[in-house]
Amino acid sequence: MSREGGCTTVPSTSGTGSTGRRHRVREEALAEILRTGRRLLVEEGPSAVTLRAIAREMGMTAPALYRYYAGHRDLIQALTSHLYDELAAALTEARERHPADEPGRRLREVCRELRRWALAHPREFGLLFAKPVTDADTAPGSAAHDPSWRFGAVLLGLMVELWRRGGVRPPTGLDPSWIAQLEEVREHLAGEPVPLEVIYVFVACWARLYGAVAVEVFGHLDFALTDPEPLFEQTLRDIMAALGEGAALPSEPRSCA
Repeated sequence: MSREGGCTTVPSTSGTGSTGRRHRVREEALAEILRTGRRLLVEEGPSAVTLRAIAREMGMTAPALYRYYAGHRDLIQALTSHLYDELAAALTEARERHPADEPGRRLREVCRELRRWALAHPREFGLLFAKPVTDADTAPGSAAHDPSWRFGAVLLGLMVELWRRGGVRPPTGLDPSWIAQLEEVREHLAGEPVPLEVIYVFVACWARLYGAVAVEVFGHLDFALTDPEPLFEQTLRDIMAALGEGAALPSEPRSCA
């Protein structure tokens, strides 16, 4: 604020306000694009999620959509990132249902929440984990890489907590060159001195968990089971045993998935 010729002048804020409005409009448009893309994914499948299809659904021209995403890869990366963040938030909420000093119970709840989310959102789960389109990759350098690790960190962090308790028994005799592939996982542990052999156990547990969820979500147990939940629960008990925890508490209810 200053005085000129006896008058008080106030700096203009119109530019700032205009910038803020433009930012809000852009954020709202981006959110609508993702909502529309997700709806197309759910209703028609991953091949339907294109810039042209989204523009048509939103009443826009395809070139207008390029103001927001440079191409199909950017769009799919944004949708993939959004879904990983949603899943990570759901798992985090599930983790917080139990005390921090009970990592075993927390991990069981998180694993069950992963299954519940996947069964409720099979097309979204497929985009993230079956990768039906190449643009949904999470390789280092891709936009979806960090969000995928935010999801993974919920599970991995609890596994590390169990390792700290001394229950994980790593296998012996693993090929050192094969173990070296797990270095990237250790890089995401923020300095935790977890042996690579233990990280192998973590990865093996994740493979079993993912397999148990995916085979149910994609309908590959229909030939044998009308209720796959007992099989999932047995797999979960095996996973927890590998991580040094006992069987699931008998008082824990079955999920309503």
